[in-house]
Amino acid sequence: MRNVKIEKTWYLKLEKHFSSHYMEDLSKFLGSEKKQGKIIYPPIDKIFRAFDLTSFNTVRVVILGQDPYHGQNQANGLSFSVELGIPTPPSLRNIYKELKNDLGIEPPNHGNLEHWAREGVLLLNTCLTVENGLANSHQGQGWEIFTDAVLSVINAEKLNIVFVLWGRKAQKKGKFVDISKHLIIESAHPSPLSAHNGFFGSKPFSKINRYLSANDLPPINWNLK
Repeated sequence: MRNVKIEKTWYLKLEKHFSSHYMEDLSKFLGSEKKQGKIIYPPIDKIFRAFDLTSFNTVRVVILGQDPYHGQNQANGLSFSVELGIPTPPSLRNIYKELKNDLGIEPPNHGNLEHWAREGVLLLNTCLTVENGLANSHQGQGWEIFTDAVLSVINAEKLNIVFVLWGRKAQKKGKFVDISKHLIIESAHPSPLSAHNGFFGSKPFSKINRYLSANDLPPINWNLK
């Protein structure tokens, strides 16, 4: 992926990774999958969308997902988000329910989270690609090394970032976070299978804004309407 296009501030921080052996192997893997006629999500021009909308300089919050949605036309490069006109997935509907419970914000009639990304919320998945219809199908191909590097550079070079870790997989990434200079918010995953085990009632959105305000940083405008 030597010719990858990623937002400049991120490229400067992660440049060595794009010429690394693991990224070359990942590029070959994705090329091979496409040659076999497999459909990969998100579209290639949206793989690094989270970085395009939230520069290294503007990131204030990281919400960590797992891998992109594997349904047709769903994944748009932002964790938990879908394009306009696509039905809101169950996990995101539960996020909206908690948003209303927490801040009284009514759910929008769409599932597109670009506004949050532009507010400084890095909507990052652990893996950045997936095969159509096969959840977790690109695990272990190299994306985890890359996203670990993203978390590490944020931890090392930023201050007072809020890391939102929903579910056990995301919480394992907490090892990259120095809690003396950042905040971790964690709970059960918003999936319908686990949301009632601690996600509902966790009030993450108000916690984020209280922490940012306490550190003289502007709060996030969570309203998507």
